Amino acid sequence: MSTDKTQSWVYAEEFVAEDDVLLRARERAGQLGCTPVHPGSGAVLSVLTATLGARAVVEVGTGAGVGSLYLLRGMPVDGVLTTIDVEVEHQRAAKQAFAEAGLRPTRTRAISGRAADVLPRLTDGAYDMVFVDADKEGYPGYVEQALRLLRPGGVLAIDNALWHDRVADPARRDETTTVIREVGRSLREDERVLPAMLPTGDGLLLAVRR
Repeated sequence: MSTDKTQSWVYAEEFVAEDDVLLRARERAGQLGCTPVHPGSGAVLSVLTATLGARAVVEVGTGAGVGSLYLLRGMPVDGVLTTIDVEVEHQRAAKQAFAEAGLRPTRTRAISGRAADVLPRLTDGAYDMVFVDADKEGYPGYVEQALRLLRPGGVLAIDNALWHDRVADPARRDETTTVIREVGRSLREDERVLPAMLPTGDGLLLAVRR
């Protein structure tokens, strides 16, 4: 098997082309200094919400709305995305993307605040999917809250799970890499979930709630 996967990775990332709405949202993300989900991972998110028929989804880390758009595109027309971000400016940009996509305002519930404060107020077992793409140091707490929020059969998705290829390298022991590596190890050993690591984007860790 070839050890150089770069060409295949690029092919996979570009397999589903982004339209103008996503490209403009991605451009705004760059202007705001937030890193959006990669196209390949975004396509997976759409497939997951479509497969689940997800009517209730939580997103931790709105950014400029790139991930939000991917999640919403797979959800049914009556599905509602609850998206959380501490930066009001980010959510303002996301709402612009939602409007450009022609989404009704009732399809999204944007909550401004710290996810650590907001998540505990959401209802147990009421969500089909939780997508985590925010500050990496907060991942352990967000994951534990997500497992509480998910219904049986619901899916947890965690972006940046390979963190610039550092997680797979045991010599990398910086704080962020260590936190993400420990989150993966914890889910792999957690009997409440069935996990899988996808190499798409910067790594997408999935876990189905048993």
